[in-house]
Formats: sequence, structure tokens, C-alpha cells
Amino acid sequence: MSSFAEVFGGTPDGAWRAPGRVNLIGEHTDYNDGLVLPIALPNQISVTASAREDGVVAVSSNGQKGVTEFALDSLAPGSVGDWATYPAGMAWVLREAGYEIGGANLLFDSDLPTGAGLSSSAALLCATGVALLGLRGIEVDPAELARLAQKAENQYVGAPVGLMDQMASMCCTAGHALYFDIRAMSTEQIPFDPEADGLTLLVIDVKAPHRHVDGEYAARRKSCENAAAALGVPALRSIGLADLDEALGKLTDDVDRRRVRHVVTEIDRVEQAVALMHAGRLRDVGPLFTASHASLRDDFEITVPELDVAVDTALAAGAVGARMTGGGFGGCIIALVETAKADETFAAIEKAFEEHGFHAPTSLAATPSPGASKL
Repeated sequence: MSSFAEVFGGTPDGAWRAPGRVNLIGEHTDYNDGLVLPIALPNQISVTASAREDGVVAVSSNGQKGVTEFALDSLAPGSVGDWATYPAGMAWVLREAGYEIGGANLLFDSDLPTGAGLSSSAALLCATGVALLGLRGIEVDPAELARLAQKAENQYVGAPVGLMDQMASMCCTAGHALYFDIRAMSTEQIPFDPEADGLTLLVIDVKAPHRHVDGEYAARRKSCENAAAALGVPALRSIGLADLDEALGKLTDDVDRRRVRHVVTEIDRVEQAVALMHAGRLRDVGPLFTASHASLRDDFEITVPELDVAVDTALAAGAVGARMTGGGFGGCIIALVETAKADETFAAIEKAFEEHGFHAPTSLAATPSPGASKL
């Protein structure tokens, strides 16, 4: 692991961080103007930084070799490649928004697994944003910075992501889940303390290679947009659970029907989960997790065998609920388990994976953690 002095010379002016996230429930609802309920993880991307006065940003990572440099004045989508596309995109969008950031040396480090669906890309964008702004003493509302990070990923990186990941990375607080209403652009901090109920939230990376994830994500999004247009609504959020059967009857395409059913029922599950958490009934949230997974498997069709085996094994081991989390086609599951059974639950999943010939899974602690900040 290289020090800042080894890479850039001199001493840094400061360090900043932005966490990854795991979504408790509300999958593929964000781009449908829906509801989501993520927590920020203790795992994060950190950036040690110093200001430069030549209008150049130099980036390096302890996970990559070499230094990539780009001039702020010549930034445009497509002008910077590889992983540096993300910090370049954040610098570009901040300047487009009128923030007078300057050149910088940025050294990134991470304990956030990449490719696990824990939003390492949003964390990278948000960490870059708070560092570039922090170096110049510019204060920006966390939700505004989240929107800029999403714009960077949409318009500079070219990924059609929703806003949940960036909002979680910027706006979560310790000991809470972030109840985010995308249509209203409103948030509420929901107390989430599994430990107090004798529970543990296991996050298990199933180590499945992501399969066609970009094209499949875009296809799901397009299907939802087509269905909304066919139903004459701005987004599927406009279809309530009571209106679902009538809406499904108006759709001729069976795939679109299943996609709509998932989104509408998933938004309802988020509302139920929040009500139960407010009532201190966290154990009763477990079956909602499990119902969410079944919907993602059968109606949204984004699970893979590793995800299904992990969920089924966790439930057989006594988990009060389990589901895949993230975009799908690989990534992670979450399982709400009795703390006393956490180790044996993970051991059962390890054994099942060995029997199926899957890659060995890994687990991490999902303690609800704070959003991006200066270190």
C-alpha cells in the first residue's frame, strides 16, 4: 500500500470518505419514482488529497498501478477512461454546476468489495466530490451532491443508474436506515438497530460473476418505462396496490405485467417495513425480505443460482428473512438472523456453495453507518 508522499510527494491537505450501501428493501423501485430503504455500510472509499493550482487533477488508487492526470478545462464525457472515469466525471459535473473546484492530487483507498453490488461506484463518486469541494472549503448540501454524483454516472460514465446509491452514501446516519421517497425527493431517518433485538444483518457476497448486468438492467428499466407509458402514468409509482389487478389487465405483454407486479408490490413492502420498524417489530420485517426475493426471482427475473441458494440456505438455517440486494445477476444477499445463529448460518451457506461447486462466499458486518464526511 503506497503512502500519499510516495505517490505524489509532499503532505496531503486532508482526507475524506464515502461509504458503500446495502439496500434493506425496495429493489428496482428508484427509477420508477418509488421508495427505497438503504443503510450505509462501515466499508468505504477514502481519499487523501492535496490542492494543486495548475488546473490538473491527478488520481491514483491503492488498488491500481500508476497515476492518471486530466486537465479540468478539457474534461468532456469520454475524455478519461478506466476507473478514473468516475473521479473525472465528478470533477466535470461539479464544474458544470458552477462550483469553483481546482486541481488536486487524489489517492484513493477502499475496503469496499468491488463487483458485489454494494455501490462502490457511487461511493467513489461521492468521495471524489466531498474531497474536491473540501479542498476549496466549498459546502454543498449532501442531497444536492448526491444528485450531482448521479448526473456524473448517468451523463459522464454512461450508466443509467437511479439516485438511491448516491443518496445513501451522502445522507445516511449511524443507527438508521434512510427512507427515501424518490418522487417527493424526501428522506426520513428510520431507527434500525438489529443488535438491540438480538439480530444480526448478514451481508453475504455470493461471488457470482455479474452476467450481462448492464444490458439486463437497461432492459428492466425500459420495460418499466414502456408499461408506465401504456398505462398512461408518469411512472409505476402511480399504480397503487389496490389498482394493480386493473393495471395488469390493461397490459398485453406478460413480461411487462410481471415487471409491473414486482415494482408495485415492492413499493408496498417498503411501506410495510417502515411501519413495522417504527413499531419496533423488526423481526416481522423478515418475511417482507423473503417475499421481496421471491418477487425479484420470479417477476423481475434478476437472481442467479448463487443468490437463490444463499437465500434458501439462510432461511433453512433459521433466518427470519433473506433476500438478494442490489441490481441482481450476482452481488450479495442480506439475511436477518438471530445473532446466536449468525456464524452457523454463514457456515451453512459456505457448505451449500461447496456442494454446488460455486465460488466460496464472503460475509461482512452490516452496521448502519454515517454518510460521507471529512476524516
